[in-house]
Amino acid sequence: MSSWLGGLGSGLGQSLGQVGGSLASLTGQISNFTKDMLMEGTEEVEAELPDSRTKEIEAIHVILRSENERLKKLCTDLEEKHEASELQIKQQSTSYRNQLQQKEVEISHLKARQIALQDQLQKLQSAAQSVPSGAGGVPATTASSSFTYGISHHPSAFHDDDMDFGDIISSQQEINRLSNEVSRLESEVGHWRHIAQSSKAQGTHNSDQSEICKLQNIIKELKQNRSQEIDDHQHEMSVLQNAHQQKLTEISRRHREELSDYEERIEELENLLQQGGSGVTETDHSKICEMQKTIQVLQTEKVESTKKIEELEDKIKDINKKLSSAENDRDSLRREQEQLNVEKRQLMEECENLKLECSILQPSAMKQSDTVTERERLVAQSASVEEVFRLQQALSDAENEIMRLSSLNQDNGLAEDNLKLKMHIEVLEKEKSLLSQEKEDLQIALLKLNDEYEGIKSTATRDISLDSELHDLRLHLEAKEQELNQIISEKEILIAEIEELDRQNQEATKHMILIKDQLSKQQSEGDSIIGKLKQDLNEEKKRVHQLEDDKMDITKELDVQKEKLIQSEVVLNDLRLTKQKLEDKVESLIDQLNESQKSNVNIQKENLELKEHIRQNEDELSRISSELTQSLNQDSGSNFKDNLLKEREAEVIHLKQSLSELEQLNENLKKVAFDVKMENEKLVLAYEDLMHQLEESIASNKQLSLEKNTIVETLKMEKGEIETELCRAEKRLLEEANKYEKTIEELSNARNLNASALQVEHERLIKLNQKKDIEIAELKKNIERMDTDHKETKDILSSSLEEQKQLTQLINEKEIFIEKLKERSSKLQEELDKYSEALRKNEILRQTIEEKDRSLGSMKEENNHLQEELERFREQQSRTAPVADPKTLDSVAELESEVSQLNMIKDHLEEEIKHHQKIIEDQNQSKRQLLQSLQEQKKEMDEFRHQHEQMNATHTQLFLEKDEEIKSLQKTIEQIKTRFHEERQDIQTDNSDIFQETKVQSLNIENGSEKHDLSKAETERLVKGIKERELEIKLLNEKNISLTKQIDQLSKDEVGKLTEIIQQKDLEIQALHARISSTSYTQDVVYLQQQLQAYAMEREKVFAVLNEKTRENSHLKTEYHKMMDIIAAKEAALIKLQDENKKLSTRFESSGQDMFRETIQNLSRIIREKDIEIDALSQKCQTLLAVLQTSSTGNEVGGVNSNQFEELLQERDKLKQQVKKMEEWKQQVMTTVQNMQHESAQLQEELHQLQAQVLVDSDNNSKLQVDYTGLIQSYEQNETKLKNFGQELAQVQHSIGQLCNTKDLLLGKLDIISPQLSSASLLTPQSAESLRAGKSGVLSESSELLQQEIEELRKSLQEKDATIRTLQENNHRLSDSIAATSELEKKEHEQTDSEIKQLKEKQDVLQKLLKEKDLLIKAKSDQLLSSNENFTNKVNENELLRQAVTNLKERILILELDIGKLKGENEKIVETSRGKETEYQALQETNMKFSMMLREKEFECHSMKEKALAFEQLLKEKEQGKTGELNQLLNAVKSMQEKTVVFQQERDQVMLALKQKQMENTALQNEVQHLRDKEFRSNQELERLRNHLLESEDSYTREALAAEDREAKLRKKVTVLEEKLVSSSNAMENASHQASVQVESLQEQLNVVSKQRDETALQLSVSQEQVKQYALSLANLQMVLEHFQQEEKAMYSAELEKQKQFIAEWKKKAENLEGKVVSLQERLDEANAALDSASRLTEQLDLKEEQIEELKKQNELRQEMLDDVQKKLMNLANSSEGKVDKVLMRNLFVGHFHTPKNQRHEVLRLMGSILGVRREEMEQLFHDDQGGVTRWMTGWFGGGSKSVPTTPLRPNQQSVFNSSFSELFVKFLETESHPSIPPPKLSVHDMKPLDSPGRRKLDANTPESFKDTAESRSGRRTDVNPFLAPRSAAVPLINPAGHGPGGPGHLLLKPISDVLPTFTPLPVLPDNSAGVVLKDLLKQ
Repeated sequence: MSSWLGGLGSGLGQSLGQVGGSLASLTGQISNFTKDMLMEGTEEVEAELPDSRTKEIEAIHVILRSENERLKKLCTDLEEKHEASELQIKQQSTSYRNQLQQKEVEISHLKARQIALQDQLQKLQSAAQSVPSGAGGVPATTASSSFTYGISHHPSAFHDDDMDFGDIISSQQEINRLSNEVSRLESEVGHWRHIAQSSKAQGTHNSDQSEICKLQNIIKELKQNRSQEIDDHQHEMSVLQNAHQQKLTEISRRHREELSDYEERIEELENLLQQGGSGVTETDHSKICEMQKTIQVLQTEKVESTKKIEELEDKIKDINKKLSSAENDRDSLRREQEQLNVEKRQLMEECENLKLECSILQPSAMKQSDTVTERERLVAQSASVEEVFRLQQALSDAENEIMRLSSLNQDNGLAEDNLKLKMHIEVLEKEKSLLSQEKEDLQIALLKLNDEYEGIKSTATRDISLDSELHDLRLHLEAKEQELNQIISEKEILIAEIEELDRQNQEATKHMILIKDQLSKQQSEGDSIIGKLKQDLNEEKKRVHQLEDDKMDITKELDVQKEKLIQSEVVLNDLRLTKQKLEDKVESLIDQLNESQKSNVNIQKENLELKEHIRQNEDELSRISSELTQSLNQDSGSNFKDNLLKEREAEVIHLKQSLSELEQLNENLKKVAFDVKMENEKLVLAYEDLMHQLEESIASNKQLSLEKNTIVETLKMEKGEIETELCRAEKRLLEEANKYEKTIEELSNARNLNASALQVEHERLIKLNQKKDIEIAELKKNIERMDTDHKETKDILSSSLEEQKQLTQLINEKEIFIEKLKERSSKLQEELDKYSEALRKNEILRQTIEEKDRSLGSMKEENNHLQEELERFREQQSRTAPVADPKTLDSVAELESEVSQLNMIKDHLEEEIKHHQKIIEDQNQSKRQLLQSLQEQKKEMDEFRHQHEQMNATHTQLFLEKDEEIKSLQKTIEQIKTRFHEERQDIQTDNSDIFQETKVQSLNIENGSEKHDLSKAETERLVKGIKERELEIKLLNEKNISLTKQIDQLSKDEVGKLTEIIQQKDLEIQALHARISSTSYTQDVVYLQQQLQAYAMEREKVFAVLNEKTRENSHLKTEYHKMMDIIAAKEAALIKLQDENKKLSTRFESSGQDMFRETIQNLSRIIREKDIEIDALSQKCQTLLAVLQTSSTGNEVGGVNSNQFEELLQERDKLKQQVKKMEEWKQQVMTTVQNMQHESAQLQEELHQLQAQVLVDSDNNSKLQVDYTGLIQSYEQNETKLKNFGQELAQVQHSIGQLCNTKDLLLGKLDIISPQLSSASLLTPQSAESLRAGKSGVLSESSELLQQEIEELRKSLQEKDATIRTLQENNHRLSDSIAATSELEKKEHEQTDSEIKQLKEKQDVLQKLLKEKDLLIKAKSDQLLSSNENFTNKVNENELLRQAVTNLKERILILELDIGKLKGENEKIVETSRGKETEYQALQETNMKFSMMLREKEFECHSMKEKALAFEQLLKEKEQGKTGELNQLLNAVKSMQEKTVVFQQERDQVMLALKQKQMENTALQNEVQHLRDKEFRSNQELERLRNHLLESEDSYTREALAAEDREAKLRKKVTVLEEKLVSSSNAMENASHQASVQVESLQEQLNVVSKQRDETALQLSVSQEQVKQYALSLANLQMVLEHFQQEEKAMYSAELEKQKQFIAEWKKKAENLEGKVVSLQERLDEANAALDSASRLTEQLDLKEEQIEELKKQNELRQEMLDDVQKKLMNLANSSEGKVDKVLMRNLFVGHFHTPKNQRHEVLRLMGSILGVRREEMEQLFHDDQGGVTRWMTGWFGGGSKSVPTTPLRPNQQSVFNSSFSELFVKFLETESHPSIPPPKLSVHDMKPLDSPGRRKLDANTPESFKDTAESRSGRRTDVNPFLAPRSAAVPLINPAGHGPGGPGHLLLKPISDVLPTFTPLPVLPDNSAGVVLKDLLKQ
C-alpha cells in the first residue's frame, strides 16, 4: 500500500507540474494570437485595392483553421491532464472518506477551516471590487493582472498541505468569476465613457438620456415586482390546494369512523332486541303502522335532503371555480362553520334522545308478553327490529349528510365569492329551518306515541280513547302522506329500491322464523351433542378470528395500495396536463415561426423591390450627373441644377436611411428566429423529460399491480394449505378409528385365546402370557410408528423429486427465455447503432448548414460593401466624367462583373439553403419515427423485464417451497433424534456463529459504504449522508438483533419442544402400559390433538420465517431495480446537460468569434477608406495652395485667398482631431477585442473541464455496466449451482436406493449365517480359533499344511462329537422314564418357543427397519448439510445485493453532485452570454456612432471636393482674365458654403435627434412588447390554472366514483369470501360431528370390550382355582420324582467322573495342538516377513521366472533335438573320423585373411582344432594372446555348416558398432522381446558358426574390462556366446559346464544341463547374486 501511495504522490506532482506548464503555454499562445490579430489588422490597413479583400479573407480563414487545430490539440492535452488530476482527486477522496469515518473531531476542524477560507474569499471579493474602481484607465492591464494572479495562485495551492484540493478548485472558480465581473465592469465603464463623450459633443440631449435611464430603471423595478407578485400568487394557490386536499382526507376519515361507530351501535341494539323478544298487544300493531309511516316520512325527508345536497354540490362546484376572492370570505365561513358545529351537536343529542326512547320502549314491550302467541311475538320482534334499524339508518344518513355539508362548506369555503356565498347561506338557513320544523313535528309525534303507550300500560279500558287519538293521528299522518307523495312522485326509483329492501327484510324475518322453529325442535335432541362440540367450536372460532385478522390486514394493505394508486393517478394527470401545455406551447412557437418565416419572405421581397428602386435612382443620378456636367460646361451660374442636385442627394440619403432601417429589422427578425429555435429545443428537451417521467410512473404502476397479484396469490395458497390441512386431519381421524377397531379385534382374539388356554395351562403360563402381551403391544406400537415414519419419508422423497423436476423445467424455460432476450437485445443494439449513425449524419448536415449560413451572411455583407463602393465610384465618375481615367472604368466593369458573380453565388446558396431545409424536414420526420420506434422498443423491454421479474418470483416461490420441505425433513429427523442432545447443541452453536458472521459481514459492508467529496459544501453533504447511513446501520443492526433474538428463541423453543416431546413419549409409554389394564382411551385422542396443535404451531413459525426471508429478498430486488432506473435517469439527464453545454459553448464561440471578426474587418476597412480619402484631399489642397500662391497678383485676390487658406487650415485641423479620435476609438476597440479573447480562453478552459467531466461520467457508466454484468454472471453461477444441487440430490437418492438393496442382501446373508453360527456354537472355542487362523493364513504351501492339520483336528472333533452323542443317547434312555411326566411341560414350552420365534422374527423385521431408518437419517443429514450450504449461499447473495445497492446509492450521490456542478456551470455560461450580449449592444452603439462620423466625413469630403472644383474654376477664369466674375463667384461660393455648413449642422443635429428618438422609441416598443407578452403569458397561466382546477375537480369526482365502484367490488368479494368461509365452517362442523359420532361408536365398542374383559377376569379366577388344585397334585408328583433323582444322581456322578477324565486327556491333546498351531503361526509370520522382504524384487523375479519358464521350454525342446543331434553326431563321428570338410576349411582360410590381425590366431586355432592339433601345441604356438582363444574354441566340436555362407567383415561395417554399451543393450533387449520362430529341425550343420561377422563385430566392440570381469568371475576359461553376453546383466544364469563346487546360487535357479553347445549365458559364481551383477553393469 505504501509503495502504491508513493507512486500516486509522484504521479500527482508530475501531473500538477504539467498543468502549470500548460497554463503558461496557453497564456503565451493567447498573447501570440492577439499579436497576430493586430498584425493582420495592420496588413489589412496597408492593402489598398478592393480585389485583395477576398484573398485576405481566405488567408484569415486558413490562419483560423490552423489555430483551431492547435487549440484542439491543446484541448486533448488538457483533457488527458484533467483525467489524471481527476484520478488523483478520487484517490484523495477515498483517503478523506477514511478520515471522516475514523474521526468525527476532524469535521469540526474542517468547519473552522471553512470559516477561515470564507474570510479569505470575502477579502478576495473586496480586493476584486476595489480592482474595477481603478480599472477604467487601463482595462487591459487589469485583466491581464487578474489572469496572472489566477495562474500564480495554482502552484502555491498545490504545494500547500493545509489546503484541500476541493478548496483550491473552489477558490480558482471564484477568481475566474471575479475576473469575469472585472471585465464586465470595464466594458460598462467604457460604455458609460462613450455616452459621456457623446454627451459632451451633444450637451442638449443629456437630460433626455437621464430620463430614459430613469424610465428603464422604473420598468425593471416594475418587472421585478410583477414577477414577485406572480410567484406569491402561485405559492398561495399551491398552499390552498394542499389545505383543500388535507381537509378532504380528514373529513373522509371522520366519516368512516362515525359510520363504524353507528354500525357497532346498531349491532348492539339488534342483540338487545333479540335477547328481549316479547309480545305486544293488538294496540301495538297500530303503533307499528304509525312508526312505519314516520319512517316513510323520514325517508322522504332523506330524499329531499339528498336532492338538496346534490344541488348544493353543484353550487359548490361552481364556487370552487372562483378561488381569487378567497381571503375576503374566511371570517364569515368560520362563523358558519361554528354554527354548523353547534347544529351537529344538537343533532347528535337528538339521536341520543331517540336511542334512549328506544331503550325505554323495549322494557315496556317485554312486560306485555302474556297475551300474545309465539308467532305474533316473532312477527313483532322482526317488525320492531326493522323499524328501529330504519330509524337509526335515517338518523345516521341525516347526520352524514350534515357532516358532508359542513365539510364541503369548510373545504371549499376558501374559494367562494361573497355574494354567492351569502345567497347559499340563506338557502341553507331556509332548508335548516324547514328541517328543524319537520324534526319538531316528528318529536311531537313521538311524544304523542309515548303518551299513548303509557295510557295502554295503565289500563286497557282507555282503548276507545286511544283509538280516537289514533284516528286523529292517522288523519294527520294522511295529510302529511299527501304532501310526501308529491315528492315521492319525483323520486320513484328510490322508493322502489326501499320496497325491495323491505321485501328482503320480510324474507329474512320469515327465514329467521323457520330457523327458530327448527332450532326449537332440535334443542331437545342436540343438548348432549352441544356439550361435546363446544370445544371444537371454540377452536374453530379461534381459527375464524385468525382468518378475520388476516382479512383485516389484507384490507388495510389494499387501502394503502389504493391510496398509492390514487397518488400515482394524480401524478399522471399532472403529467398529462404539463404535456398538453407543452404541446400548446410548441404549437404556438410553430405558429410564431411560420409567421416569422412569412415576414422574412415579405421583407426579402421588399428588399428586392428597394434594390430595384435604388438601381432606378442610380440610373437617374447618372443621367442627372451627365446633365449637370453639360450644364456646368454651358452655364457656370445655374442655381437650378444645384437645387436639383441637393434634392437628389437628400432623396439618396433618405433611401440609405430606409435601407439601414430595413437591415436593422432583418437583424431583429434573425434574432427573434434564433430565440424561437432555442425555445423550441428547450421545449423538445422538456417533452422528452416528461416522457421519461411518464414511463417511470407507468413502470411503478405495473410494479404495484404485480405486488397486488402476488398478495392475492399468496392468499389463495394459504387457503389451499388450510384445506389440505383439514383433509389431513380427516384422514388421521379415519386412520385412528381403524387402529381402534384393530385393537378391539386383537383384544377379542386375545380373550378367546386366554379362555382356551386357561383350561389347560398353569400359573406359569398365565404370568408368561401377561408379559408376552405387554411385549407384543409395545412391539406393535413400534411397528406402527415405524410404518408411519416410513410412509412420511416416502411421501417427502416423492414430493422432493417432483419439485426437482419442476425446478429443472423452470430452469430450462428460463434459459430459453434468456436466449430469446439476448437475441432481442442484440437486434435492438443493431437498430440503436443504425439510429446513432443517422443522428451523426444529421449533426454533420446541421454543421454544414450553419457554416453555409455564416458564409451567406459574410457574402451578403460583402455584397452590401461592394454596392456602396460601386455607388461611390459612380458618384466619382459622374463628378469627374470629363477627367475620368480608363483605369476607373475598368475597375467599375470588374466590380460589376464581381457583383453579377456574387449575385449568382447568392442564388445558388439560396437554392442550397432550400434544399438543406427540405433535408432537415426529412430528417426531423425520420427522427420522430425513430423516437416512436424507440418508445415501442422500450415498452417491449419493460414487458420483458416484467416477465423476467415474474419468473424470478416463481423461482423464489419454488425455493421457498423447497426450504419448507427441507425444514419439515429436519423436524422429522429431530423427532427421531430425541436422544442425541449434544449434537443438537453443537448445531445450535454453529447457527449462532453463522448469524454472528453474517452480522459482522453486513456491518463491515455497510461501514465500507463510504462517501466522496471535492469541496466544502460537498463535505457538509457527506456529513449529512454519513449521519443518514449511520441511522440506516443502526436500523439494520436492530433488525439483525431482532432476528438473532428470534433465532435464539426458536433454538430455545426447539430445545424446549424436544424436552416436551421426550416427556410426551414417556407419557405415551406409561399410557400404553396403563391401557392394558385401564379403559382411559380418551387420553390418546387428547394427546393426538395436542400433537397436531404443536405441529401446526411449528409449521406457522417456519412459514413466518420464510415469509420474512422472501420479503427481504423481494425488497432488495425492488430496491436494486429502482436504483438501476434512477441511475439510468441520472445518466440521461447528464447526457442532456452535456449536449446543452456543447451547444452553448459552440454557439458562443462561433457567435463571439464571428462578431469580433466582422467588427474588426468593418472598422479596419472604414479606417483605410478614410485614410485614403484624407490623403487624396490633403494632396489636392496642397496643389491648389501652390497654384494660388503662384497665381496670386492682386491684393483683393490675396485677401480672398488668405481667408480661404485659413478656412482650409481650420478644416485640416478639425480633420486631424477627428483622425486622432478615430485612432483612440481604434485602440479602445483593440482593448475590447483583447478582453474578449481572454474571456474566450477562459470559456475554452471551462469547456475542457466539462469534457473531462463527461469522460468521468462515461467511466462511471462503464463501471456500472461492468457491475451489472458481474451480477448477471453471479446469477448464472447460482443457477448452475442449483442445477448441480439437483444432480447431487438425484445421486443421493440413487445411492439411498443402492444402500437399501445392499442392506436387504446383507440382512439375507445374516439370516443364512445365523443357523450356521448356532451349529458352530456347539464346537469348542479353541477349534473356532484354529479355523479362523487357518482361513487367514492360507497364502503358501505352509498354509496348505495348516489346512491339513486343521482337517485332522476336525476329524478328531467329529470323533469327539460322536462320543458325546453316544453319551447323549444314554442320557435320553435314562430320561425316557421322566418323559411321561414332562410331556405337558414340553407342550407348554413349545408354544412359548413358537411365540418367542415370532417375536424374534418381528425383532429382525424391526432391526431391518431401524437400519433403513439409520440410512435415511444419514441421507437426510447429508441433505441438511447441502441445504445449510444453500442457505449460506443465499445469505451471501443477499449481502452481495445489499453491497450493490449501497454502491449504486453512492454512485447516485456522485451523479447528483456532478449534475449540480453542471447546472452551476450552465448558469455561469448563461451569465457570460448575458455579458456578451451587453457588450454586443455596446459595440452596436459604437458602430452607429462610427456611421454618423463617417457620414459627417463624407459631407466634409463633398464640401472639399466642391471647393476644389471652385478653385479650379477660379484658376481657369484667372487664366482667361475674368476677375470680376471670379469675385462674384467667390462671394456666391462663400455664401453657399456658409449656408451649406449651417444646413449640414442643422441636418446633423436633426439626424442625431431623430436617431436618438428612434432608438428610444425602439427600446420603448421592445419594453411595451415585452410587457404585453408578459401580460399575455400571465393571462394564459391564469386560464391554464382555471382549466387545471376544473380538470382536477373532474378528476377528483371521477376518482371518487371509481373508488366507490372499487369499494362495491371489494364488498362483493368480501361477501363471496364470507360465504366461502361459512361453507368451509359448515364442512368443518360436519367433519367434527362425524368424528364425534365415530368417537361415540368407539367408546361403545370399548364398553363392550371392557365387559368381555370382566368376563375373562371371572374365567381367570375360576382357572386359578383349578391351577391350585393342579399344584397340589404336582407337589405329590415331585416328591416321587425326588426319590428317583437321588438314585439317578449316584449313577450320573460315577459316569461324570469318567467323562471328566476323558475330557482332561482331550484338553491336554488340545493344548499340545495349540502349541503346534502357535509354532506354525510363528513360522507363517516368518514366511510372511520373508515374502514381504522378497516383494521388493517380485517384479524382477516375475520377469525372470517368465524367462526361465520360456527357456525351460526351449531347453526341453532343444534337449530333445540335442539327443537326436548327439546320436547323429556319434554316427557321423564314427563314419567321418579322418575326414575334413573342404568348404569349411576354405571358409576358415578365407576368413583368416578377412579377419583383423588381432583375431587371426583364433581362426588358426579353430583350424588346428579341426585338424586335430593339441591344445598344448597350439598354446606353445601362441604364447602372446591367451584371453580370446577360449572364446573361439567354444562350441566347435565338428565341421561348419554348408547351408550358411559366411560374409566377410567390411571396414564400413565396423562403424555401426562404435556406440555405447547401453544403446547396444537396449537394441539387444528389443530384438529379444520379439522372438523369432525357431527352426523345426536344428542340426549341427544348420547351426550358425561363431565366426560370422556379426559375432566378430560385437566381440570387437565389447570392452576389454568386461571380458576381464567375466574371466575373473568364472575363475577358469569360459565358453560364452557373444550375443548372449549382455543378458547376464538382466539374468544371471549358471554356466552349462558349471557343475562346480557350489551348485546353484539361488533357491529358484536350478542346474542347467551341460549338453548345450551354443546359446550359453555368462557363468556366475555360486557366491554371487543378481544384485552384484547389476552393480557391476551399472559401474561399467
